[in-house]
Amino acid sequence: MNAVIGVDLGSNSARAVAIDPSGKVLGAATGAYPGAGGWPAGRADPRAWLAGVVEAVTALGERITGRPEAICVGGQSPTTVPVGGGLAVTCRHPAGVTGSPVEQHHAQRALLGPDAEPRQVYDWLMARLGAGERQSRWPGDPSLEGYGRRAATGEVIGLTDGGRGLAEVFGARGGRGGYPSPGPGEGYGLPAGVPLVAGAQDAYLAFWAGGIDTPGRALDPGGRTGGLAVAVASSAAHGDLYTLAGPARGVDIVGGPVSSHGLMLEWLTMVTGRPVPELLELAGAVPHGADGVIVLPYLEGERAPRWNRRLRAEIVGLGSGCGPGHLARAVLEGAAYGLRSIADSLPVPLDVLVCAGSPARSPLWCQIKADVLEVPVEIPAETDLAAYGAALGAGAGAGWWPPPGAAPGGSWPRPPVTVVEPAPRSVYRETYRRFVSLGDAAELRMTDKESLCPTP
Repeated sequence: MNAVIGVDLGSNSARAVAIDPSGKVLGAATGAYPGAGGWPAGRADPRAWLAGVVEAVTALGERITGRPEAICVGGQSPTTVPVGGGLAVTCRHPAGVTGSPVEQHHAQRALLGPDAEPRQVYDWLMARLGAGERQSRWPGDPSLEGYGRRAATGEVIGLTDGGRGLAEVFGARGGRGGYPSPGPGEGYGLPAGVPLVAGAQDAYLAFWAGGIDTPGRALDPGGRTGGLAVAVASSAAHGDLYTLAGPARGVDIVGGPVSSHGLMLEWLTMVTGRPVPELLELAGAVPHGADGVIVLPYLEGERAPRWNRRLRAEIVGLGSGCGPGHLARAVLEGAAYGLRSIADSLPVPLDVLVCAGSPARSPLWCQIKADVLEVPVEIPAETDLAAYGAALGAGAGAGWWPPPGAAPGGSWPRPPVTVVEPAPRSVYRETYRRFVSLGDAAELRMTDKESLCPTP
C-alpha cells in the first residue's frame, strides 16, 4: 500500500496521519508527552515531544501495511529547542511574543543563552530521526539566523538510517513507552532509507490541507488558540496587513492568530469540573446570545486584531439565573465574535470558513461560527489539518504532487467536508457590537502599570 506519513506536533499531543496518493486517510494515531504536566510555563522537555512522535508513528504502523514513502513533521511555532540539551522555549512563552514570528524565534534563542545552538522544534525532531541539521521554511518566510541551513517545505532533507525500536512496527509490531533512548542519527527504529521531508509550522500546513488556496476561502485552525486566515490574490494591495505566502502560486494569506479560544473552554472545564462534552451539551440548551452573557476570550492577552498581550479575559452580564451552560455558550460565541472582529478588520471578502482542530468536532460551535460570520462553514472529515498538511509535505517529497507555492489552487488533495449553512441572527449582530465595545473599553482602562494577572 502506497502511503506517506505526516505528523503534527501539537500543544498537548503528537498526531500522525497516513494518506495515499488520492489523499485518502488510511489511518491516524496520537502520542502523549510524558511528564508534560510538570513543565514550567512556556518551557518543555523536547525528549517528551520525541516520545510522542515515536508513539504516534508506532500506533499508526499498526494500521497500515508496508513501509511509508516519506515522513514529514510540522507543528507548533515559534518554538526553539537547544541542540545541546535542556528545556525548549515554546510558542506560549512571552519571549518576543509581541513581535513577528522571526523576532519571537530570536527572542527565544536569546533566552536560551549565547552558547545555545537553536533549532525549530520539528527540525530538531527530524534530525533525531536521521535528517541533516536543516531549517525548514515555508515559501516566502525569511530565514532564521543560526537555525541551520535553509530547506523548503516539501524538500527531502535526509533519510532514516534504521536502528531499533520502530522497525518492529513495520515488521514484528514491537513498541516501548517512556522517552526514546537512541541518540541523533539512530533513526529510532524506522526502516532505513525512508525520505524525511522538511515541514512547517502547524498553521501553514493547515492552510495547505484546508484548501486555502483560492481567494475568499478562509480557515480557523482551531486548537487551544485559533485565528483567521483568508486567501487573497497576491496582486492585491494588502497595506499593513499581516501577510504570508499562501500554498498556491499567486495567492497570499492575510488575517492573524488569536491567543485563547480553545484555551477558554479548557479553563472552563477546570473551574467547573465538567468535561468538555458536558459543557457543549449544556451550551446547546442555552438560547442564542447566551441570555446576555458575553466572554472576552483574553486569558493570555490577545493577538489579532488588538495585538495587546496585557488584556485579560472578562465575563460580562452574569445573573443569578446563569449557570455553567451560559458560560459555555458565551465562550463558544466569544470565540466566534473574535473571528468576526478579525474578518471586519480585513478589506477582503470572506466566502467560506474552514474549521479545523478539536473545535471543528463540535457541530454547535461550527454552527455558531457560521451564524456569526454569516458564511458557510466547511468541516473536514480529518479535523487535524496540520497533520494532513504535513502528509501533503511528505507527498511532495515523494513526488506525488508539487510543493507549496509551486502550483495553482486545487493542485492538491484535501479531506472531504461537511458544509454548515449560516443562519444569520439579529441577536448575534447586536451582541457582536457589544463584544467589540467591551474590548475597546478594556483597552481604554489599561495603563502601563496595570495587569489583573501576572503575564504568563
